[in-house]
Amino acid sequence: MSEANGSSKLRLAAAKGDRRLLKGYGPLAALLVAFVLMATLVPTIAPTEKVVDKTQTVTGGGTGGTGSTATTVPGTSGTPGSPGSSGTTGGPVTNGKTASGAPLGKTTACGTQTQQVPGDPYSPPCVAFSGSNGGATAPGVSATQINISFRNAAGSQSFQQALQQLGGADITDTTADIERTINALATYFDTHYQFYGRKLNLEYFNGQGNETNELLGTGQQQADADAVTAAQSLHAFADLNGTTEPYDVALAGQHVISLGAPYLSGSFMAQYAPYMWSIDTEGNDVVAATEEFAIKSLANKNAQWAGGSLQGKPRKIAIIAPSNPYYQSSVNVGLQEAAAAGDTISDDIQYQLNLATLSSQAATIVSQLQNDGITTVICGCDPITPAYLTSRASEQGYTPEWIVAGTAFTDTDIVGQLFQQQEWSHAFGVTFNGPIEPKQSTFGYAAYKSVNPGSEPANAVDVIYEQMLELAIGIQMAGPDLTAANFEAGMRAYPGSQQGAPNALYGSWAFPTGHFSPQVDSALIYWDPNKVSPYNGKTGAYVIMSPRYKTGQYPTAPPPLPTNFPIAPG
Repeated sequence: MSEANGSSKLRLAAAKGDRRLLKGYGPLAALLVAFVLMATLVPTIAPTEKVVDKTQTVTGGGTGGTGSTATTVPGTSGTPGSPGSSGTTGGPVTNGKTASGAPLGKTTACGTQTQQVPGDPYSPPCVAFSGSNGGATAPGVSATQINISFRNAAGSQSFQQALQQLGGADITDTTADIERTINALATYFDTHYQFYGRKLNLEYFNGQGNETNELLGTGQQQADADAVTAAQSLHAFADLNGTTEPYDVALAGQHVISLGAPYLSGSFMAQYAPYMWSIDTEGNDVVAATEEFAIKSLANKNAQWAGGSLQGKPRKIAIIAPSNPYYQSSVNVGLQEAAAAGDTISDDIQYQLNLATLSSQAATIVSQLQNDGITTVICGCDPITPAYLTSRASEQGYTPEWIVAGTAFTDTDIVGQLFQQQEWSHAFGVTFNGPIEPKQSTFGYAAYKSVNPGSEPANAVDVIYEQMLELAIGIQMAGPDLTAANFEAGMRAYPGSQQGAPNALYGSWAFPTGHFSPQVDSALIYWDPNKVSPYNGKTGAYVIMSPRYKTGQYPTAPPPLPTNFPIAPG
């Protein structure tokens, strides 16, 4: 194992005060708490561990050579791949070229290995490195480490309690579980990805901000203060927990990369390039895929998959989404696209992301849907609101078609299992996810176990892994001259995930110009309340249909749902 890749554990700075479960890692719209809590509320099936390369590390220090198909990064301004030279560092990695277009030298360090992590469909190309990395190339970057801040903010406990109440079980993850998981995954990425002699250094801090307030559009002053702490006190290059729009904007103002922007549009994030990134699908992409599917497959036809008196009636479509301006900007684009296509959206319903009023808001929304004769509901919702909506709809004997928009884990089994099942048996729509696998067969789980085989990770391991994977891709593809600009250039140069890989759990990834989250295609899904979920062994699961579609490729035809759809719960 090379010094360039490192083998020691990530140093976690001790945060002061009380750091309770997922505090700062679980706002409603940021969605992580939903994933964590839903996973804890249902038992997992017996382990069936995926065979993942747990021992492969990339050895640095190789000299230029021939016969290798892998790429390498020039460590200096001298001969590509030559060790020990002095001078400026190389720029962002591309497919075999530096940023200036000069071919990269080949090296024996990667041998015939073309992927950084063989068998991982999201792995960037293998890169070997030797020589100087340029030292302090950017604020928060030194010759040996990359500072990553992690804000613990107030406001998540009420969401946790609501989800706990819905699921009817206690939360079992602790702060130690979360930190141990992040620690292990950081070590995994330190030793499996090419960080050019540096290691991740995660710095926790208790922020002034309140995530609930920030999601409701307030709290900018506190978010600004927290961003100053991250940038000026902790000297962060990036923040791993940028899960609200105010905090993301504040971090960008301090020239700190944020990861976790919650379903913001690509045009919004572009205003703050190269500092704002996310694993949450961009709001405009969610709207584009869902709207295209609705226009091509559903509009101006009868609601054949609704229930009761609505079945077979001409479709009347409503869109439900949070009232936050940055979400509504994406909805407005969808409404304009529908109007241009000659399709009428009968109701555009907004609700406030306020946990205390979600239940009463749901009752009001269902009454409005009924009164307006809505047959088809497109729900670009958080993970809690559909639980209330479907419950209230069932009480009223109102059974519309529920259109899944692929947001906020509403397209995952663990969340769909919490909705009223008779209602949700009429649910179908769009997902950006890939195939569902058992919890203990995922890359995140295997990565953790490769570092800590004697313990279990937090239930949030897959979401934490996915976000850290995005960060690791950007760091490796940036090359040794790690700056925010080169991070973006590296993301653009990332060749993308392997299309159609059976273990591509996050869907297809790439970062084309103008996009700051990785999803590049989507698939049709429907809910089967009788199917056993591969993830947790509980009844109720989505069926993901083939093929996957990029925007503009959805067919002009009804979705290929089974003949017995909707499927009533058994």
